[in-house]
Amino acid sequence: MSDLYRRRLIPDECLHLKNDHIIHISKDIIVTKWNTIHPKAEFSHGISMYCLNEGWKISKFFTSENKLKYIYCDIIDTDYNSLKDEYIFTDLLADVIIENSGFVKVVDLDELADACSNELISTSLLTASLHRLNNLLSIIYDGSFKDYIYKLDSYFSKDKEI
Repeated sequence: MSDLYRRRLIPDECLHLKNDHIIHISKDIIVTKWNTIHPKAEFSHGISMYCLNEGWKISKFFTSENKLKYIYCDIIDTDYNSLKDEYIFTDLLADVIIENSGFVKVVDLDELADACSNELISTSLLTASLHRLNNLLSIIYDGSFKDYIYKLDSYFSKDKEI
């Protein structure tokens, strides 16, 4: 089974996601379910879909009572090492939160700017981050984002615990 890693630029770290359970893997998407690495009062677990072609990770964060807290979208870059069968997902800092009310919030652009100023991100990754963010916001605003949520939800039946 493939190994998954999350690489962050701020702080500089690469974490093996050894406790994430891979539900589905293909050349286009990876679907996982997970518990938080660092426990939080507001949410305890979730499900994620890595959209490898789009450069997004779409996650649903749930409370300990299994209620949806919000949808969180990370802008990512993916490196795959076929010899080791491992994926390294680099967090490109810009994120989108979709509240249950439908309110859309773009966050962490200041971190993206800081990473650029401190030369922690290449120009090509900065550009990719902004293009991927724009593409994600476009599908959220035109209403087609629901298709991605439907696809993510399709991997989890109602009788299975998320």
